[in-house]
Amino acid sequence: MGGTERITDFDALRRALADNAEQPEGPARNARAEQLLAAAEGLNIPLAVIEALGHQLKVYNYSSEKGKMFVPFARLLRMWDERPEDFDEYEAHSLHWVFKWMSAGMLDQPHIPLASIEKWLGEMAHRYRLAGYSERAVHGAEFSVAEHIGDLARAERAYAAWLAADRDAMADCHACELHGQGTWQVTRGRDTEALELWRPVLEGEFACAHEPHTVLASSLAPLLRLGRVDEARGHHLRGFRLVRPMESMRGAYADHVEFCALTGNEARALELLAERPAYFTDTGQPRSRLDFLAVVALLMDRLAELGLAGQRVPGPAGRAWTAAELAGHARAEALELAEQFDRRNGTAYVGERTRARMAQRPLADRLPLGVRTVRPAPVAAPPVPPAPPAPEAADSPGLPALLAEARRLSESLLPHALEAWAAAAQAAEGVELEPRDGAELTDHEAMARGPEGVELFERAAALYTEAGDLGEALAARARGAYVRALTGEVDAALEAVTGLYDEALALYADEATGLRQTASVVMSRARILMRCVHEGFAQADGAEGLSRAEQAVREVLALVGGRGADDVRLAARDAEARGMLAELALLRGDGGRAAELFRRAVDGYLSAGLPWFAVEYEAQLAALAQQAGDLAGAERALRSALEHGGPYLEPVGRAQLHLQLAELVGGRGEVAEAAEHAWQAAHWADEAGASGTLGGWARQQLGGLLLRQDRCAEAAEVLESALADLSAETHGDGAVVQARWWLGDCLSELGDHRAAAEHRLRAAEIARLWPEQQDHATLAHLAGESLSKAGLVEEADQAYARAGELWLALGNAPFRVRSLRARGWLALRGDGGAEDARELMARAVRECERALAAAADPVARDQLGIELAHTHRQFGDLLARSVAEEAEDGVIQAAFEAALVQLDRAATLFGTLGADGLHDRTGAELAAGWLAADLGRSAEAAARARAVLAAYEDVDEADDTVRARRAEAAQLLEQ
Repeated sequence: MGGTERITDFDALRRALADNAEQPEGPARNARAEQLLAAAEGLNIPLAVIEALGHQLKVYNYSSEKGKMFVPFARLLRMWDERPEDFDEYEAHSLHWVFKWMSAGMLDQPHIPLASIEKWLGEMAHRYRLAGYSERAVHGAEFSVAEHIGDLARAERAYAAWLAADRDAMADCHACELHGQGTWQVTRGRDTEALELWRPVLEGEFACAHEPHTVLASSLAPLLRLGRVDEARGHHLRGFRLVRPMESMRGAYADHVEFCALTGNEARALELLAERPAYFTDTGQPRSRLDFLAVVALLMDRLAELGLAGQRVPGPAGRAWTAAELAGHARAEALELAEQFDRRNGTAYVGERTRARMAQRPLADRLPLGVRTVRPAPVAAPPVPPAPPAPEAADSPGLPALLAEARRLSESLLPHALEAWAAAAQAAEGVELEPRDGAELTDHEAMARGPEGVELFERAAALYTEAGDLGEALAARARGAYVRALTGEVDAALEAVTGLYDEALALYADEATGLRQTASVVMSRARILMRCVHEGFAQADGAEGLSRAEQAVREVLALVGGRGADDVRLAARDAEARGMLAELALLRGDGGRAAELFRRAVDGYLSAGLPWFAVEYEAQLAALAQQAGDLAGAERALRSALEHGGPYLEPVGRAQLHLQLAELVGGRGEVAEAAEHAWQAAHWADEAGASGTLGGWARQQLGGLLLRQDRCAEAAEVLESALADLSAETHGDGAVVQARWWLGDCLSELGDHRAAAEHRLRAAEIARLWPEQQDHATLAHLAGESLSKAGLVEEADQAYARAGELWLALGNAPFRVRSLRARGWLALRGDGGAEDARELMARAVRECERALAAAADPVARDQLGIELAHTHRQFGDLLARSVAEEAEDGVIQAAFEAALVQLDRAATLFGTLGADGLHDRTGAELAAGWLAADLGRSAEAAARARAVLAAYEDVDEADDTVRARRAEAAQLLEQ
């Protein structure tokens, strides 16, 4: 959109105005409007200046420079008062229309006195009466003023008058009116009523340049308050996609930042702030700046509550900001702006609402959004000198109580036992301990440290020995040996545990130690031998290793079997041993036996009251059931795993279970539930730090599930986020292609055809290298469709040509014909012209006829017959449209005659299909009838119309197509 060309006539100005209107909102478009006004003034045509001023008003209104509207409007109003005859009908209407913009614009500017705004309302009412318009828009403007200043009684009166007045040409569009009405219900605390008012806008019945954008944004907080979180999430993903490119929508943008701050998505909120740095400082519309800054303060306070006050955050340009610094800045700026409005209004209403907005509490701890949003980690505090020990609080538990609680949790194998031991260890710092206490504390510290705790096990064993518990000392050393096996020192671990095993059995035989301690050593030996199996199964001694491991596991069962009723720890040993036997059965290829043993292990843990230990085996059961084709059994096992794991599941395990459930549930058609599992999977993958691996899978699946529900805007947001993580190396090129394919489908439905084409072409380029070329052909064909709809005729023709060659190689004649037809229509639009278009369509007919003649399969013949009928129909339409209106009569007549031939053939072929081809046949007949009428053959046209009416003589009139065909036939008879 250049600004240097010279505009010398009114038509050129209008073209330039139209071009600028299509540009993105913002200062560049506004500056161009100012240039065009100067050009209009040089034409010495009053209407040119009026149109340029109207355009300038419009671009200012839809930008962050709304405060600039008043000057061009004042000039337009003066021109109207002086010479109304210079305005055409459209510009006269537009002048009165923007009176409403002026009312709202004045409210947004705190420097404009309230008295001036009230005077303007009177002026607006007077002008509307003179022009013969309803008072509906006037009452709407008065309502806005009363609501803004907090005069709720006056607002109620104006609201009622607004709704009671007649709708006319000055009334706001239905979508905008419903937004305002719903917002009032929210103000009055009636969230449900607001959402009901907004329903027609949300469902697409009413729309305009800024709707449903603002309704989607305004609905977020009410939906959260009502607990309708899935709808709120959908409105955020769908609405933010609409708001993101529109610079003028700072208030709606703030609603989306607020939504993130209230749902545990602080990281996404920070990303949103980073996308719009100018929103911090743009002063053209102070009211939306106030909204934005209030939400920024809310978000920064939330970060501080999470321990992130020192985190670097996006803020006004020119310096670096921490969350704490930006919180103070945004709050001060917001309250100053609120004070300016309240001084102007003579009330405290704006300030009260601003403080209430900044003081909101989260409405959800974390609402998974599907897009990648990892909660930021707390900033490490700077080191501080150690403080002297504080006296122990009277109500804090002492060391004996902490030790007792840790032992209670350990005895029952309850979760968080290690945390309890850590708390006891902290309390024991500097305290002289009994050997037994020291041994247990050291033992559990070793368990918590994993590979780093090997040496601590030895220290614990020495303390157990000092305390006189030789069996527990052996158990501690055996645990240390198992940890060494986990670090890869399998042979050394096996050698160590063998000696410990012999000692433990000897002590047990002499009744010098208990069953628990002996079972612990025997289980450690079995675990180490299982580790040997898993690490060396592919080696020559695999079978021998399996046997040794199985014998060790059965020794555990022989030792503890039947003794778990009164001892949860022994019951756990029994269940774990059965799980080990199941693993060994799997290694031997006996899936049925493995499943039986895993079920017994699960039952053992559940009977012992240890459901969280059953999760791993239930996941194994799910995998075995899925391999056996028992999808219902797999689903039951996964649901049980999630239920039994509860809050104790690690994030990565929870993500995996949810993702598997999403695939299974989605596979049986429960798409909404599957999507919820995929949302959860994406969330827990992010929490586990697996966004780039498991998270990418989850988002890819979620995008496809949302698309299956026709939630295209949400799906597009999720798939775009997924593609940032998906890679052929990690996820396979099939996953990448599918994600781009789905995204192309979403963008096509959303009308973003250029972007849809890009993703389809990129997917096709990957699929080009695959041995099977069906996907490559389909994607190239779809790319052709998108490029055509985007107006990229040459590129679309290339894509269709590529698809056509692939369809030919694949032997898919119907789609080969469709690609030729599509190219024919493109040629008519492009440089090829009518001749190339006719030749391509003729090729489509010939190739379809050849394929039909060669087809032996009845189903293929039927399909090709239908395709041929459609090709003749389209050929007829193309021929009729391929001649210009200014062409010679002979040329037009020849084209119409040729088109009639094609339409007759189409009607005949559709006729062979019986009821299935009825509508297509009558459509071809009517098209032929209109051509006959254009050629002056009224009798033929009438005959075709009567044939259509006869075809529908006994057909149900409830069918919309039937009614339309009958009406068109009756109209044709009147020619």
